[in-house]
Amino acid sequence: MIKTILKILFKIILILIGLIAVYLIAAFTLPYITLNNDYKDTPEGIKIVVLSNGAHTDIVVPAKTEYKDWTLSFRPDSFDLKDSLHTFIGFGWGDKGFYLYTPEWSDLKMSTAVKAICGLGGTAMHVSYLKERNTESENCKIFVISKEHYEKLIVFIENSFEKNENNFIKIDHPGYGDFDRFYEAKGTYTLFKTCNVWTNNGLKETGIKTGCWTPFSRGLMR
Repeated sequence: MIKTILKILFKIILILIGLIAVYLIAAFTLPYITLNNDYKDTPEGIKIVVLSNGAHTDIVVPAKTEYKDWTLSFRPDSFDLKDSLHTFIGFGWGDKGFYLYTPEWSDLKMSTAVKAICGLGGTAMHVSYLKERNTESENCKIFVISKEHYEKLIVFIENSFEKNENNFIKIDHPGYGDFDRFYEAKGTYTLFKTCNVWTNNGLKETGIKTGCWTPFSRGLMR
């Protein structure tokens, strides 16, 4: 009886190791299979930025353009901004528990990680007012896209929010500072749909050259 149980456990462990190996191989190879390979910046287009903190990525767009005024939905005075230099606004989709209860890696709890990996938690949109970026780096990529592609990106971002009578639903949380807030989001966070996959899906809408599937920030920013 004990031998049978041990054999079953051994097989389960082997299957889990195999699944993890397949996931990691896909995560590190699929970013090299690129889409929109003919992408070029659009002269006189709209500048957008992709920012990474090493693990998570945000899509950053102008707070105001003739095509979209985000300040009407996310009033700057409700963010307690100290100056008027925050002319761009960033959007990041992710696991709600991770966003709200893990401001630092040292705050991460096993229960939060398990819920996120297994898709058991809700999701949130992180909205941040930011200053304009003009210099690229390993964690900052700048693109200039066409009006048509920006309009598609607007729809993609707006459709990621939960709405109540066409209004975005603000979460009762102070954010990480005076520049950011959290809102209810659509969708489920899993190993296969991470915050970086969300960013990647948004970039696909803009026609930007990007990887086929990018669950990790490094693969996306590459």
